[in-house]
Amino acid sequence: MLPPQRVSHGRTRRRRSHQALEAIQMGVCPLSGMPKLHHRVCKESGYVRPGLKIKVPKLGIGTSDQ
Repeated sequence: MLPPQRVSHGRTRRRRSHQALEAIQMGVCPLSGMPKLHHRVCKESGYVRPGLKIKVPKLGIGTSDQ
């Protein structure tokens, strides 16, 4: 079975115009000042959000002395 009609270059490009990659938005950890991804833990201080710090010695997260 074949498609009913060929899709034009313009239609294909309009559809693909929303698929472009965007730059990663980095935030700054308020405790250590190091860049970190949003909603992720800071590897230096273990900071996630206000009131939540995580410490995982096996992975080296939040083990630096501040």
